[in-house]
Amino acid sequence: MKLYDTMRRGKEEFVPLVPGEVKIYSCGVTVYDFSHVGHARMLMVFDVITRYLRFAGYRVTFVRNFTDIDDKIIRRANQEGVPAREVSERYIAAFHEDMAALGVLPPDVEPKATENVPEMIALIERLVARGYAYPVEGDVYFEVRRFPAYGKLSGKNLDELQAGARVEIDERKRDPRDFVLWKGVKPGEPSWPSPWGPGRPGWHIECSAMSSRYLGDTFDIHGGGDDLVFPHHECEIAQSEAASGETFARYWLHNGMVNMRREKMSKSIGNTLTIRDLVARHDPAALRLFLLGTHYRSPLEWAEERVEDSARALERLWRPIDEADKQAAAGAAKDEPLAPELQAFRQRFTDAMDDDFNTPEALAALHGLSQALRSGAVTGPQLVRGAQELKTLAGALGLHGPRRAGVDEARIDRLIAERTEARRQKNFKRADEIRAEIDQLGAILEDKAGSTGWRWKGR
Repeated sequence: MKLYDTMRRGKEEFVPLVPGEVKIYSCGVTVYDFSHVGHARMLMVFDVITRYLRFAGYRVTFVRNFTDIDDKIIRRANQEGVPAREVSERYIAAFHEDMAALGVLPPDVEPKATENVPEMIALIERLVARGYAYPVEGDVYFEVRRFPAYGKLSGKNLDELQAGARVEIDERKRDPRDFVLWKGVKPGEPSWPSPWGPGRPGWHIECSAMSSRYLGDTFDIHGGGDDLVFPHHECEIAQSEAASGETFARYWLHNGMVNMRREKMSKSIGNTLTIRDLVARHDPAALRLFLLGTHYRSPLEWAEERVEDSARALERLWRPIDEADKQAAAGAAKDEPLAPELQAFRQRFTDAMDDDFNTPEALAALHGLSQALRSGAVTGPQLVRGAQELKTLAGALGLHGPRRAGVDEARIDRLIAERTEARRQKNFKRADEIRAEIDQLGAILEDKAGSTGWRWKGR
């Protein structure tokens, strides 16, 4: 398996820190508004990466955070006259609804910044003690010139860097490029006690503290959108490696942006499409097929008609499944070995995904398998086995069949009852398998106190 590493600017053989295990950290969303399709792409990219690594046999620990304290959250809370926590919790709940609708699996750990402030303070204390950071009137700054490797991820030259849009101009800084680790309290803002007085953490320190807490000082993959390369990820590297003396992340993966009319999709520009609006108009599986049709590192131009094309392509992809289900019901054997000419599609699929998660080529392998099954040359047990293979490989991408009105709802209810019993017996492996099966049927589980309900994706 080879991954494109942003740090080394090329494809590198993937060798995890611990054989057979992969630890991944992906920067999550700032929860002050509904998530949009640009977020959906990033979230789906790392959903597919974690799914495929598990499919390939790795034990994956995936951590994705929430930034739930931030200038934008505070601004919105003050506008509404409510506590910042009320705003962040509202949009965290909305985010979870959106992810369920998209079929994006929850991470193994989903920390909130506000729940990890003590870890952030301890990290800042370590940086001050080691001479990399300095306090000024209740604030604390990281001194960029003390870390000569600053710029190694983005390729920016420290001497040429100018104070950018995210770098506040502050005459108290030793250098305008120094970035804030701790912000002293201001009127109307939430705060926490610290050795430098009450205040709140800066943005960059959050991910360093949370990734270290849950994955260790060094882990395998750090990812996010390519708009985070500088300054966010660059600053994470500086503060993390200055504090630990160790390599922070061994591989850096960044997805391209979603553009609308050749402009980056952004809330600040006002050209966003929310996830909840999209899944109301489109089958989430078709939306996933559209997003995966472009390699994750490339920019993607949003086009509504291409999602509609993807819906038709999804119908063609899944067409052999219906006939296979009929033949299986008629008694066609399910355990017959797959013919070599059909086995070849799995190799094509894994070769593509092992080449920096090349989903366009992997989808081409799926469409090739589907076409072979639709040709009429494959019948009986081989059609049933081929259809099973198609569903298995598609499942490694999180793809399920198109939303259908005729799906047996009683079957979903039976699966939910089986899952409830598996959980009661603490057979969580089986419970997770059932959840994945229900996901393949195009439904979303909704666990509530004492019961489990469900709804169709996008409804």
